[in-house]
Amino acid sequence: MLKIGLFGVGHLGKIHLKCIRLAKDHYDLVGFYETDPEVARRVEEEFHLKAFDTPEALIAEVDVIDVVTPTPSHYRMVKMALEGGCHVFVEKPLTETLEEAKELIELSRKMNKLVQVGHVERFNPALLSLGDLTVKPYFIEAHRLAMFNPRGVDVSVVLDLMIHDLDIILKLANDEVTDVRASGVAVVSEQPDIVNARIEFRGGAVANLTASRISLKNMRKVRLFQPDAYISLDLLEKESQVIRLFDAGAANIPDEGQQFPLETPKGPRIIHVDQPDSGPINAIQMELESLADSINHNKPAAVSIEDGYRALELAHRISKAVAANQRDLPAPNV
Repeated sequence: MLKIGLFGVGHLGKIHLKCIRLAKDHYDLVGFYETDPEVARRVEEEFHLKAFDTPEALIAEVDVIDVVTPTPSHYRMVKMALEGGCHVFVEKPLTETLEEAKELIELSRKMNKLVQVGHVERFNPALLSLGDLTVKPYFIEAHRLAMFNPRGVDVSVVLDLMIHDLDIILKLANDEVTDVRASGVAVVSEQPDIVNARIEFRGGAVANLTASRISLKNMRKVRLFQPDAYISLDLLEKESQVIRLFDAGAANIPDEGQQFPLETPKGPRIIHVDQPDSGPINAIQMELESLADSINHNKPAAVSIEDGYRALELAHRISKAVAANQRDLPAPNV
């Protein structure tokens, strides 16, 4: 059983705390460290869990540190945990800067410790329901819209929300990014609150992403288009739909799902519609358990520190494109 400690018990930190306790077959929760003494006192009383006075004291007692602090502190907290000999789970984004992320990659290798990044959508039931389906999209469309919440405004909407979809498309496209174009607007905060990005890959695939934190409703949808299939993922509702085209009479048409005949210039075809069963999943609990499994069986992390770096690097490219596009805009007439 791995001993684990928690850095940060704010809104998301308390969710992690509860999920660690649900993962009781994998972890022994030793305690937490929180910079706000009043928050620490309340959590200590509510959860009957020891609040440590310093992060170093907690690191000395555990095998794993779960970092759920604000993004600007990720680098310092992860570095401290690695240097203390702990494996690390860190919420996304990995760090604020690419230089910090590179240093942590080198440190994790030097210390021979795993770092898993909390790109929780990798564990979304809608995505998991695809199973071993061959996914090779030529075009990807993603919309991640959220109602305004002041908790995330310390970073741009790219690092706050869009980075989830960046991690997904990098995983699905599995190709080198060759071009990035983006535009965005800061509406209610000092950072861009709505951003649209177009990403091109070496193999010809294109992704169009929109992220907004000033919408009137929440939406988290990803649509994948490829020659043999249209795949729709509703990450908010945790549902997926797969529509494929088969030759009439083909032996590989799945038994599950619905079938509809279609006359085409190439002859009769079959439209097959399937809604894979995703089942109830606690994604945060699952990602934390996956780290324990990786540690115990000497396997790579499900979302590695290198994965976290790639998503962060693409997020920074998008942010730079947004800034460049804003500089090129003509000044408004007053």
